[in-house]
Amino acid sequence: MSKNIHSVLMVRPSSFRVNNETLKNNFFQSEINDINSDSILNQALLEFDTLVEKIKVSGIKVLVFQDDLKHDTPDSIFPNNWISFHQNKTIALYPMFANNRRLERSEDVIVFLEKNNIEINQVVDYSEAEHNDLFLEGTGSMVLDRISNKAYCSLSERTNESLIDEFCNDFKFMPIIFNSFHTVDSKRQIIYHTNVMMCLAEKYVIICLDSIDNVEEREKVVQSLEDDNKELIVISENQLSSFAGNMIELKADNDSIIIMSQTAYDSLDLIQIKKISRHSKIISSSVDTIEKCGGGSVRCMIAEVFN
Repeated sequence: MSKNIHSVLMVRPSSFRVNNETLKNNFFQSEINDINSDSILNQALLEFDTLVEKIKVSGIKVLVFQDDLKHDTPDSIFPNNWISFHQNKTIALYPMFANNRRLERSEDVIVFLEKNNIEINQVVDYSEAEHNDLFLEGTGSMVLDRISNKAYCSLSERTNESLIDEFCNDFKFMPIIFNSFHTVDSKRQIIYHTNVMMCLAEKYVIICLDSIDNVEEREKVVQSLEDDNKELIVISENQLSSFAGNMIELKADNDSIIIMSQTAYDSLDLIQIKKISRHSKIISSSVDTIEKCGGGSVRCMIAEVFN
């Protein structure tokens, strides 16, 4: 959720395709066999540029880093997994599950940010945990309530509980830990990132409660949200599969804006749209190719900058 965001970081990819290293536990990805790799990249770039322009028009500053071909980084379009920004000019760097995603952590991005007047005084680096096969993929693994200082975390191969505790101790968050699942080929599979099943805004939350199979865990999450006076906007598992949980609230001149994909918007019913619209201006943009190949949507593409 947003709090004093001055700008956002987005990474324009140079090589985008299905990442075979993440297919193991990201069931939102799928191969596009009838389109060649150049066409996939070109379509993803068109979707990226269109989204960036819509965010800029809404009044939010977008810092676009152009990825290079130094490394094979097919998921570089999702920077929120390896870096997060915090108050007091602090950033956190995260351990990544896929080997080729670890190459996304780039000093070039840090230099780019500093050239754009983003001051970084402290770096908290958790990436050494990769050597012990422990992972925590940023604001994909954790949905942060920066007002109530809570971190909602669904455990998975990419979200390790001991690292959650370490992060929450360092950054003064209270962890709300649970397990979430979705049905894939008639089997319940662990959801790979928390931010595909819930989106936390200042006054409301969009969440798939059906994905939290354990009743006690579900009640714990709901109670925590209700304690903070969040309006619950509940989505179905089908809507979750359409990335309706993978939205992000940003602020422009203190006005709330919710960014979502066209796929997510089209999955919502009129009552859900009305509830969201009471609090936020809705901006939607088609990122169909990015969603299909990358298994992530607009929230994954945006890293909020606090400075």
